[in-house]
Amino acid sequence: MGLGGCIILIGAGAILAFATDWEMDSVNVDMVGWIMMVVGVIGVFVYASVMRRRRMVVPPTTVVSEDERRL
Repeated sequence: MGLGGCIILIGAGAILAFATDWEMDSVNVDMVGWIMMVVGVIGVFVYASVMRRRRMVVPPTTVVSEDERRL
């Protein structure tokens, strides 16, 4: 799931938790909204940590001798 999916989860969860007054017998809609928001926030953090690892730049490991440095 990408960053866009996580943001959609947060938005849909907020709508379910705060903007609806639906009543269902077997499902607590407010709790479903909160769960969606929490999953979305966790997804944002996981996505950010994975992308930070991918962007790390590894310096080159070539060895330069003293003669080559003087040139």
